[in-house]
Amino acid sequence: MAQPAPKPAGFPVKPGRVVVAYPPGGPTDILGRLVAQKLSEGTGQPFIVDNRPGAAGMIGADLVVKSPPDGYTLLVVPATHAVNPSLYPKMPYDTVRDLTHVSLIAETPFILVVHPSLPVKNVSELAALARKQPGQLNYGAASLGGLPHLAGELFNLMNNVKMIAIPYKGGAPATVDLLAGHVPIMFNSMLASIPHVRAGKLRALGVTTIKRSSAVPEVPTIAEQGMAGFAVSGWYGVLAAAGLPADVLARLNLEIGRGMRDPAVIKRLASEGVDAVTSTPDEFAARVRSEIEKWGKVVRASGLKAE
Repeated sequence: MAQPAPKPAGFPVKPGRVVVAYPPGGPTDILGRLVAQKLSEGTGQPFIVDNRPGAAGMIGADLVVKSPPDGYTLLVVPATHAVNPSLYPKMPYDTVRDLTHVSLIAETPFILVVHPSLPVKNVSELAALARKQPGQLNYGAASLGGLPHLAGELFNLMNNVKMIAIPYKGGAPATVDLLAGHVPIMFNSMLASIPHVRAGKLRALGVTTIKRSSAVPEVPTIAEQGMAGFAVSGWYGVLAAAGLPADVLARLNLEIGRGMRDPAVIKRLASEGVDAVTSTPDEFAARVRSEIEKWGKVVRASGLKAE
């Protein structure tokens, strides 16, 4: 039987914190709390979630960049983290150089949902309505330049329509306005949407990946509804300040990996359309670099600029 990896001497000897750069209640917050729980269980020291929303996640990230590289201050980010360099040329930190990549933790499609009052039942009907009402349909976006926002821009480009993005400071407040009908459309996370779809409070039109989601197999993909090639998927990961000691990085990667491989975690996340994943630090770093390049091209093609 394999023996557990030895603990690095002196780590952890005090409580830590997991910075979530988005408001409570959204998917990044949900996953951040899961990571904090599993780190607490695995290390015997409490890890507390610290929500620091604002500036498309950069406020929380900058806090972590400037924290001591000792493993006691961690950051949970969504894929928006890799889009920001294209939108904000004067960021207060370098997305790759100033952070240590600890591990990927989850991957998920997004889901196109509408308020039940909107008279559309599929992607084709939404595109047709957008053509009839150019510039009049708004869609909620969890943040400026986030993948749900870019999914909407891709929808516009592929259908030659102009739905208007309404950026929010996170997925939770955007979902609240969607449920209230203040914005009728949203490319949203599965975590935030599926409970409301099942309750009949939102109508699902399609998922954003090439394959259907096992969580809602009855919902077709956007690609199979006449938009071949439409594919957007999100990921989440854990970071720390640059210069993290190798033994501390190894311990954090180990405990986070154990947590995400917990059958109960896998089952819980899968029921909401999220795949629990793990990675080495190098694999995560390579993913971030690849995503920066990929979404940079989309941002430039769409003419998006941070306001």
